[in-house]
Amino acid sequence: MLSDRKRLIIALLAVLLAVVPAASARAAGATSPGERIARALRTSPVYVDDAYADAVPPARRKQLVAQIKKTGLPIKVVLVPLTKGDGFDGDSDVLARVVHDRLPQHNLILITTDSDFTDSLNGYEWPSDTHQTGHAVAAVEFLDEMRDAGLADRTAKAVELVAQGDGTKVYERATKDLRDHSSTAPSATSASGGSSWWLWPLVGVPGLALFALVGRSLVRARRSRSRTAPFSFPQVVFAAARAADEAGLRRRAEDEVLALGEATQAADPDEAPGLRHALDAYAAAGTVLDAARSTPDLAGVLALVAEGQDALSGTASPLPLCFFNPLHGRAVHRTTWRPLGRRERLNVAVCQQCADALRTRRAPEVLTDTTEDDRKVPYFEVPGERSVWAATGYGSLVRDAEDGLAGRVARGDFTRSRR
Repeated sequence: MLSDRKRLIIALLAVLLAVVPAASARAAGATSPGERIARALRTSPVYVDDAYADAVPPARRKQLVAQIKKTGLPIKVVLVPLTKGDGFDGDSDVLARVVHDRLPQHNLILITTDSDFTDSLNGYEWPSDTHQTGHAVAAVEFLDEMRDAGLADRTAKAVELVAQGDGTKVYERATKDLRDHSSTAPSATSASGGSSWWLWPLVGVPGLALFALVGRSLVRARRSRSRTAPFSFPQVVFAAARAADEAGLRRRAEDEVLALGEATQAADPDEAPGLRHALDAYAAAGTVLDAARSTPDLAGVLALVAEGQDALSGTASPLPLCFFNPLHGRAVHRTTWRPLGRRERLNVAVCQQCADALRTRRAPEVLTDTTEDDRKVPYFEVPGERSVWAATGYGSLVRDAEDGLAGRVARGDFTRSRR
């Protein structure tokens, strides 16, 4: 017979699923692409979509797995076609973030297919680019030996370069001739002194195309280190120019909520003492997602999902998402921070990227919000009564676990702040 405690948990689950029927129906349905990839990566470090079955056959996958295991590094490979409008909005950055957020490991090196080129690859590393992964993977595209190589060979070379740990040097050496050539302007006059204007279409157009290719690759290779340059507002210290793709972020938030719903349904009440809190976070995330009208709201959905995951796993004293920009993912530690012009100091949770910025006296990349007079400011500069996210720092400023984000949404703080 069921114990009273089990009956209570089951009854509570039934009520919550009735309150959010659309979400529960989807949660019971097909697994999201991100969750499907993450599940596969828990058993094998290489995931290959069926579309690449011929390019990377089973025998080559086994070789890649053996190569990765030999490095001893936490390398994962995800080879999937990316097109606008798919589950990742055709963006390799979104794919990387979703997969990273769904894997339990803290240290991760991820090699994925590129957003724009079928046989090109991108490299990502968390919590920091210790192995120069971004440059190592980008260098593959410019190596002479890889000129006619297929996807499997390119991936194997990327793993090899990451393991070497000197990707920046390899990348700069591989692109040196291209960069030197692209910066050399052709002469506008022939040796005999006659005009050679007719040669410009033959020389200039390929040169411009080459310059554009090199420029794009330089930018892509450095994305893992610095997504955008920070900028300042008159009344605040830290802000950033990154504009999140809200449509893609919404899809990501939907996937995260569904995954949390699936996890709560699969949890055993006797083995998950935090199940009730996880269910509260799931319901709160659904509430915010349905009413979200801005990037900060969608970031709040991710913060609520993280709170639910922590409750479900029973993590002791978990760190929330990054205070400065929750879209960076989980914080790695706490630090003391004082805004310019203020005396009080705040103890906030920060990701490695923002921690490095603070340590070197640079402005961390900050999530922005809009004031009542339509000015863009760091989200934490919005009055707390107008933003539950500013009041809580997405969890950084919450001291009582019982009064977390889920509890505040349940008591109406989110709804009141929107009036």
